[in-house]
Amino acid sequence: MSKKTFHLISLGCAKNTVDSDSMAQLLLRDGYRSMDDPDKAAVLIVNTCGFIGPAKEESYQVLGELAQAKHKGQVLIAAGCLTQRYGAEVAQKVPGVDGILGTRRWMDIVQVVNEVRKGAHPEPVYHLPEAATVGSDENDALRVSVAGASAYLKVADGCRRPCAFCAIPLIKGTAVSRPVDLIINEARTLRDAGVRELVLIAQDTTDYGHDLGMKDGLAVLLEQLTDSVPDMDWIRIMYAYPGYVTDRLIEVMATRKQILPYLDIPLQHAHPEALKRMKRPANMDWVHKTLAKMRATISDLSIRTTFIVGYPGETEEEYQALYDFVRETRFDRVGAFQFSFEPETTSAPLGDPVPAAVKQERYERLMELQQNISLQVNQSYVGKTLDVLIEGFDNGISVGRSYRDAPEIDGMVLVEGKAKVGEIVPVKISGAMAYDLTGVLAQPLIKL
Repeated sequence: MSKKTFHLISLGCAKNTVDSDSMAQLLLRDGYRSMDDPDKAAVLIVNTCGFIGPAKEESYQVLGELAQAKHKGQVLIAAGCLTQRYGAEVAQKVPGVDGILGTRRWMDIVQVVNEVRKGAHPEPVYHLPEAATVGSDENDALRVSVAGASAYLKVADGCRRPCAFCAIPLIKGTAVSRPVDLIINEARTLRDAGVRELVLIAQDTTDYGHDLGMKDGLAVLLEQLTDSVPDMDWIRIMYAYPGYVTDRLIEVMATRKQILPYLDIPLQHAHPEALKRMKRPANMDWVHKTLAKMRATISDLSIRTTFIVGYPGETEEEYQALYDFVRETRFDRVGAFQFSFEPETTSAPLGDPVPAAVKQERYERLMELQQNISLQVNQSYVGKTLDVLIEGFDNGISVGRSYRDAPEIDGMVLVEGKAKVGEIVPVKISGAMAYDLTGVLAQPLIKL
C-alpha cells in the first residue's frame, strides 16, 4: 500500500461534493493517488454532513465502519459539516478518527494529512478555525464538481439568513462570495473540458455579491458569465431565497438563452404565522405576485420548491394553507421534509412538539398531492419536443435530462434508441410518468 494514496467519501448535498472534489484536487496535486478501495488507501477521508439528524447519523455510521476496519498504516480524517459543528463529539463517538478538519478550512486538507501522518497522537489533530475564507484562500483549487457533461460550480459559501430551523450559519459561517473573475475562469475551464451544463450553487445564490458591495449580484454575475462564456449550453440556478428574486434577475433569466427557464426557490411553508416562527419571509402576497410575474415573463418556466411539515406549532389550519397553496400553484417539482429538531438553532426553544405520526401523515398527504400534480404537468409535455442532455445508455434506452430536471434531484427522460452520451439532442415526448418522461429521438431541423 503506497503511503500517498487516499480514499474519499462525500456525504450530503452537491455543495459538499464540490468541497470534496476540491480537496481531492489538492491531494492529487501533492502527489497522492485516489483509490476506489478503502483497504488500499493510506489516508481515509469522510466529508461529512451534519445538517439534520438523519444526515448526522449517516456520517457517524460511515466513520464508525471505516474506523473499525482501519488497519495498521492507515489514518482516518473526518472533515466537513459534522466536524465543524461537533468536533469534540466526533472524536468521542468515533475513537478511531485521527484528524478533524472543519468545513471552513477544506483548503488545508494536505496540511492536515501531513500532520496526522507524522505519527501517533494521544488525541485527534484538530483543525477547526472559526474564520471562513472562501474565495480568498483556495489554493487555486477549482470549486467545481464534474459529473459527465454537467458540473456544479460553487459561487459562494456560508449564509447570513436567520432561518430558525437551519444550522448552516453555525456550520459554514456568514455568506462569502467568490470573485466574479474566478467564477468566469472556472466556467471557461469547464467549457474547454466538454461540460455542457453549469449548475450554480451556494447556500443562497440570490445573496451572491452582497459582501462584495454588489447590487443584484446574481443578475450581474449571470450577465458577465453569459457574455464571457457564450458557448456554455445550459446554465442552471439553484437555491434562490424568497424576497430576493428581483425584476432584474427575472429579466436576465428571460433574455439570456443559456440560462435555463428553471428556478429552485425553497419556500419552506405557505402560512404567514408558520413562516414567522421559522424566521422566513412571510409575505405571501409577494410570493404569489413574483411567481405570477416569473411565469408571465420567462417562457416555459419550471419551478422547484421545498417545504417543511410538522414545524413546531404547525396547526392543522396552517398545514391546510400549505396544502391548498401547493394544489393551487402547481409547481413542477416539490421536495418535502419532516421537521428535524436541531440543537443550538433559534428554533431549539420551541422543541419538537408535533407528534411523529402527525408529521408522517402530513408529509404523505402533501407528497401524494404533488405526485398527482407532477403527473398532470408531465402529461402536458406529451407531443412536444424537448432538448435532452444524454447521460447514459443501457438496454436500448438512452437516459438524460431536460431543462426541467436538475441533476440528482429531479426526473429523467428515457429515450428509445441510442444517443451519444454528453450530447444535447431533441426528443419528442411520447409518454409521462409522475416524475419521468419517455420519448423518441426527433429528427433535427435541416438548416437551409
